[in-house]
This record gives sequence, C-alpha cells and structure tokens, in this order.
Amino acid sequence: MHGAGILSLIHPTAIVDPGAELDEGVEVGPFSIIGPRVRIGRGTRIGPHVVVRGPSDIGQDNRIYQFASVGEECQDKKYAGEETRLIMGDDNVVREGATIHRGTVQDAGITTIGSHNLFMAYTHVAHDCRVGDRVIMANAASLGGHVRVEDWAILGGFTLVHQFCHIGAHSFCAMGSVISRDVPTYITVGGHPAVPRGINSEGLKRRGFSEDVIGLIRRAYRLLYMSSLKLADAQTAIRELAATAPELMPLADFIAGSTRSIVR
Repeated sequence: MHGAGILSLIHPTAIVDPGAELDEGVEVGPFSIIGPRVRIGRGTRIGPHVVVRGPSDIGQDNRIYQFASVGEECQDKKYAGEETRLIMGDDNVVREGATIHRGTVQDAGITTIGSHNLFMAYTHVAHDCRVGDRVIMANAASLGGHVRVEDWAILGGFTLVHQFCHIGAHSFCAMGSVISRDVPTYITVGGHPAVPRGINSEGLKRRGFSEDVIGLIRRAYRLLYMSSLKLADAQTAIRELAATAPELMPLADFIAGSTRSIVR
C-alpha cells in the first residue's frame, strides 16, 4: 500500500484511489488517475495524463507513457460490467496513447501481458488477449479480442489482427498487414490480406539461432508453402523433420493447434 515515503513520488495533481496498492518506488506523473483495485509493482513509472483502471495487476519496472489507458473496460458490446482483470508482468514499455483493456466473462475474464514487451504509440490490445514476452507492437498495431501473441513476435506499424487469431513465436508481420488467419511460428507475413513471405531469418539470427537450424526452418517453410503437399501432409513431414531438429517442433505443434487455419 502506498505510504508516506511513496507519496513523495506521486505528483500532487495525480489522483490515486485509496483502494490502489502502490509498491515502493512507483512514480505517478501529473494529472494521472490510478483507480481502485489497481496494484502496481516496485519501480514502475506512470507518466502524465495516464489512466489505470482496475482490477489490474501491474508488475515491476514497467514504464507507461502519457495518455495511455491501461486496464479500462473493454469495447465488447456483450460486456455488462462484470468483474474482469488485466495482468501485466515486468519491464514492459507502454508508449503514448496505447490502450490495453481488461477481459470478458465470455472468455477467461483476463487480459494477460507478459514481460519485456514494447507497445509503441497508439497500439491497442483488446479484451482477453494473451501477449507473451519480448513482443514488439509498432505504432498503431491493433489486436482484436481473444488474440494470442507468442514470445518474440513482431507486429509492424498499422498491423491489424482479427479476433481469435494466433500469432506464433518469432514471427514477423510486416507494416500494414491485415491478419485474419493464424501466423505460424518463425514465419514472415505481409499484405492485405496477409500472405506468407518467407521465414523471419534476420530475427532468428539476432536471437542466436544457428545457420543450420535456420536452414532447417527454411526447409520446413518450403514443405509448408512451396511444395505440392496438402497441409496435413506438410505437417506430418515437418514433424518427421523435427525428430532430428527439435526447434521445428513448435512449428509443427502450432499448425496442429490452429483453429482459424494458417495464412496460405
């Protein structure tokens, strides 16, 4: 709970509800509003003119910039004021004007944000989304409700993701992508509608994937998109290839678990 020592880090024009819990080192800038049932972890910095609504759990060392709206009620017309929640991890950066909404009872009731993510200006994370770790959403990228984004995915500026889509780990969505199907692990997509453009080789190199493994991922891409195999047969071939290259198993599992079909 915020006490005398912490109050010195809260600007006098900020409004912090008595029911909010602020850990040590939390800063709240001018004219920001922290609502009831908001918990903010140690070292998080809230800029000016930010609104944080609850119930929301915000972890440690996050940075939330001016005019962001975090933990607000969602825009789903079915939402009728039920108690839902936002859970955010640590070391996230939420830039100017970004919006992150709580969940709905039609799903698990929770919007979940991992750690070490970057939400650039005017990005939007809708209700019931699940965002992993080290994700980058560039300016104005937007997620519809119930979207899942796995670790290390990058969404270029103005990328639009339809509700219920699944964005795989280490994937890359080019600027202006319009996504209505699942984007598999490791794949680069672009266009309106988004179509496969290759693998995210540059991102994989930066994250320490060896040339041999990247070559195998490229081989799996050719099986999936450049062969005459049906999707089920390509999936089987990739799973067989994964027997000697376990890095391919996440791709095989992603294809098997896709509910909206993958971009083709």
